[in-house]
Amino acid sequence: MIHARDLARSFKTKAGPVEAVKGLSLDVAEGELVAFLGPNGAGKSTSVRMLTTLLPPSSGSAMVAGCDIARDPAGVRKRIGYVGQGSGAGQYYKLRDELLTQGAAMRMHPADAKRRADALIDMLELTGMEDRIGTTLSGGQKRRLDVALGLMHSPTLLFLDEPSTGLDPHSRANLWEHVLKLRRETGMTIFLTTHYLEEADTMAERVMVMDNGQLIADDTPARLKANLAGDRITIGLANSDAAKAAELAQNLPQAREVAVGDSRVEVTVGEGEALLPEFIRRLHEVGVDIASANVRRPTLDDVFLGLTGRTLREAQGSVA
Repeated sequence: MIHARDLARSFKTKAGPVEAVKGLSLDVAEGELVAFLGPNGAGKSTSVRMLTTLLPPSSGSAMVAGCDIARDPAGVRKRIGYVGQGSGAGQYYKLRDELLTQGAAMRMHPADAKRRADALIDMLELTGMEDRIGTTLSGGQKRRLDVALGLMHSPTLLFLDEPSTGLDPHSRANLWEHVLKLRRETGMTIFLTTHYLEEADTMAERVMVMDNGQLIADDTPARLKANLAGDRITIGLANSDAAKAAELAQNLPQAREVAVGDSRVEVTVGEGEALLPEFIRRLHEVGVDIASANVRRPTLDDVFLGLTGRTLREAQGSVA
């Protein structure tokens, strides 16, 4: 559904040219839900704008939904839906009229546009709001309207650019319930950017991480967490045998990082839950008394920290 090779984009500034994206290559298969992560200034938004034909690349190529972004941008736009960060609906227009206007912009037959608008209103639980104007809608209702606008022409590929930013937890969950239901019913491909890592972790089959204009990771959330972050085993000690415990920890399969305190030992491994019983058995064999033991599963923020030296939350607050 997306096949990009060596996409690059630079901008002219008073201080000289700035490379926002440096040779981006990626593939997204039909039906996938892919999360695209990165800090502010990483080139994430610029990449999405190139893939959606809103910004021409400086070099490189991409096929999106079967059309070349440079040679056939109109073909791309006919086949994709795009829900940007800001609301796409007018503040003083009726909800159903906005959908019909979007249908007209996509050159849909008026009768088809009416049927599609009514179906989306029902599907996204906007029934009863058809004649309400934008200023009277809640944040969650506005975002569901934005999704409806992006889906009016039944695209095969939907770009969601931080769709739930600014929503309260209930509205976020409600929005995702509707998006995932639509995906199950239509098999639509979704390309998601988000700052909410739990969304990427639970929703996406694949996660891509971008930093400094380049793609630095691309895999399933589970493999990224296992390979780049790892599980953290923490053993609380009832005696002062930290040195013995640390030596055993270093000899565990896939042991990466061992930290020793006065009454604890921590070790990062690939599969913590599987290794914990064996680790405890070995500690007992050498006479180390254990006060507590636990395994902490990694998060995608741990992955980002391992890749860049920053958590994603820290990166969002940094200057690009």
